[in-house]
Amino acid sequence: MEIARAAAGLFVSRGLKATRAEDIAQAAGIAPRTFYRYFATKEEAVAPLYAAGAERWAQAVREAPAELTVPEALEHAVQHTLVPGRGVSAASWEWARTLIRLAGASPALGKVWAEVCHASETALVDVLSERTAPTGTRDAPKPPLASPPALAPRATSTSTDAPSAVPASAVPASASAAPSGRDNVASPYQRFTATVASAAVRVAVESWAATNAPPTGRHGPAELALHNLRALRGFAWEERPAEET
Repeated sequence: MEIARAAAGLFVSRGLKATRAEDIAQAAGIAPRTFYRYFATKEEAVAPLYAAGAERWAQAVREAPAELTVPEALEHAVQHTLVPGRGVSAASWEWARTLIRLAGASPALGKVWAEVCHASETALVDVLSERTAPTGTRDAPKPPLASPPALAPRATSTSTDAPSAVPASAVPASASAAPSGRDNVASPYQRFTATVASAAVRVAVESWAATNAPPTGRHGPAELALHNLRALRGFAWEERPAEET
């Protein structure tokens, strides 16, 4: 994660255009060739920071008390991940604001953000499928979602000597977020509900990032997300049998 933090710090302080991959490598204390062993572009370097929030969100939905309905579990997850001091600090939210704004202004960084959001939807398919499965057919409780695996060289690298200064968790979301086995057999409606839930939160975070509102209070990301989710009351989270015609 050190590379990701170094990249984010430079993007925030200098701006995306003024930051080179070589600058990120220097700030992270690694050689430029080491940076390119793990990331194809400077924009990919912040993917772990984007992904960390998405992973916390999906895991919080999974860990919500089993007796909660899907809407209640989603709201529970919001309150445990988007409220400063619970998921991340208020200062970290300010960094997130800048990074999300940059994603909206840079196609390359926007692509990284979009890949992380898609990965979050993929993970949520599993989670919502588990929560809506009929009683008695649910799978055994799964362990927490794994943290990003230890940084591995890009597939194009032929080097086998991983440097000693490599951080433990900094894999671009595009490389680490392969769809799960359950997602491969999920119904179109299960995928749809996961997209709806993810969009409610993503739009809230992006809307907040576009403003100068503090990360707490009625205009913060948590309250905006809860407002979006409450607007979905009455939405059918469980797939209903098709009516015979």
